Amino acid sequence: MDYKKLADMLFPAITKSIDYFEETLFPKRDLSEEAKVTRLAPSPTGFIHLGNLYGAFVDERLAHQSKGVFILRIEDTDEKRKVEGAVKTIISSLAYFDLKFDEGASIGGEVGNYGPYFQSNRGEIYQTIAKHLVEIGRAYPCFCTEEELGEIRKQQAAANVNTGYYGKWARDRGLSLEDVQINLENNKSFVLRLKSMGDQETTFEINDAIRGHLSLPVNYQDVVILKANGIPTYHFAHVVDDHLMRVTHVVRGEEWLSTLPIHFELFKTLGWELPVYCHTAHLMKIDNGVKRKLSKRKDPELGLEYYMKLGYHPAAVREYLLTIINSNFEEWRNEKPESSTNDFLFTLNKMSNSGALFDLNKLNDISKNVLLKISVEEIYDLLLQWANAYREEIANPLIRYKDAVLKLLSIGRDSIKPRKDLIYCEQIFGFISYFFDDYFKVVDKYPENIEDTEAKKLLKAYLETYDHSDDQSQWFDKIRAIATENGYAAKPKDYKKNPGMYKGDVGDVSTVIRIAIIGRSSSPDVWELQQIMGEEKVRKRIQNLISVN
Repeated sequence: MDYKKLADMLFPAITKSIDYFEETLFPKRDLSEEAKVTRLAPSPTGFIHLGNLYGAFVDERLAHQSKGVFILRIEDTDEKRKVEGAVKTIISSLAYFDLKFDEGASIGGEVGNYGPYFQSNRGEIYQTIAKHLVEIGRAYPCFCTEEELGEIRKQQAAANVNTGYYGKWARDRGLSLEDVQINLENNKSFVLRLKSMGDQETTFEINDAIRGHLSLPVNYQDVVILKANGIPTYHFAHVVDDHLMRVTHVVRGEEWLSTLPIHFELFKTLGWELPVYCHTAHLMKIDNGVKRKLSKRKDPELGLEYYMKLGYHPAAVREYLLTIINSNFEEWRNEKPESSTNDFLFTLNKMSNSGALFDLNKLNDISKNVLLKISVEEIYDLLLQWANAYREEIANPLIRYKDAVLKLLSIGRDSIKPRKDLIYCEQIFGFISYFFDDYFKVVDKYPENIEDTEAKKLLKAYLETYDHSDDQSQWFDKIRAIATENGYAAKPKDYKKNPGMYKGDVGDVSTVIRIAIIGRSSSPDVWELQQIMGEEKVRKRIQNLISVN
């Protein structure tokens, strides 16, 4: 077989050589030996998930800790899966979580010298490499129709053998030049297949940076590398791109382990150095006591938009991801509570290979701690940014009452045991919404021992003695006086000792006042809140409740 003639017959328009791309366009990078080059390569399907972010964070740490390069490549060769606006969603979502790429796709275009970074724009590159594989006798055209492939599968099923296109079942593997010429002249479409040298009994050895030494069966299937429309398959495209972009470490989910034999064979066939593969564990959750993989269909928290819509601070999500990415992060954090996560030395050998457990409650706890270390001005900016994106109707009130909001966010932050009430923007606004008249509502009931009539009586007494200029001590003395005058114990311990002597205690009276002003039975210090809200608002709130029939 004259493979050179076959290659020219199949790819008459391809005139460049591999050397042109390897040496002229994409030479080896001028980096230190320790520097790592990584890439995130999502498909523009309209859904970017926590697993993408998890892997991207590993990519980013590997590259930037080693003074290497972090690339964003868009794998958009599958036209059927493309979604309008998905690329913008990917880029903006990753930017929200403060992932910084050194080169690749961006909103404003492409950045870097190893592009194009959209696979759909790299057709000539793939066809050049494909032509080379034909020239060395390791790829061939297959003219089988879907019906013919279906018939092969039926025969294999009847023979009780593995399905696929291989060995004696690879019908077009031995086509002559004349056969190919006739098919082309008859305008028959074809795919290009890798001519595999593997068999079903052989294995190969490889080291995975997370999973250690692996022994896997070699590839024996003549897989498709170019589709009938000339577009490469994922297997082929990512091998070509990773080599020419000089990627040193490929981080991807464990679901890709089964395809590693194909990629191994392609790298070896082309004589290219294999990157270090790092297969991460699935993100798992506990569901009714059973550990299972996070599901796009069942678990809204898998999508990144879930965290953006709720308004989690990106630093909180990054901090949490580090706890499940590296097993020693929490110990490091306890030793260095004030250090930046960028100071933590991430390592692949501390990653789990048996399923990383995702816990939303733990994320919320971490978020409380992270927000406590962030200035109220930064929290306010996050809140306003979130409102503009997801709750436009509250943006103007946040701007109008900025000073009050900053004070509300500051309550209890500087005490010996600081309050940890803030988690994410949706919850934060709900937490301070009582300040805004349009969002104020009474959500809790009075104490069981106080009926509406009694509550109104106590509130009237409160209004009669209320003086906005009172300090905290004077203010509470007045509440204590109202309590005793109306049959309530001045101290909770007095009521506990002699419950038959009192209607309740001063805490019950305070709760009535709190509900009238805040709408809730639990809140930060009421006196401090009143100082922020102002006398007019306080009096109006209480009067409104007294006036309710």
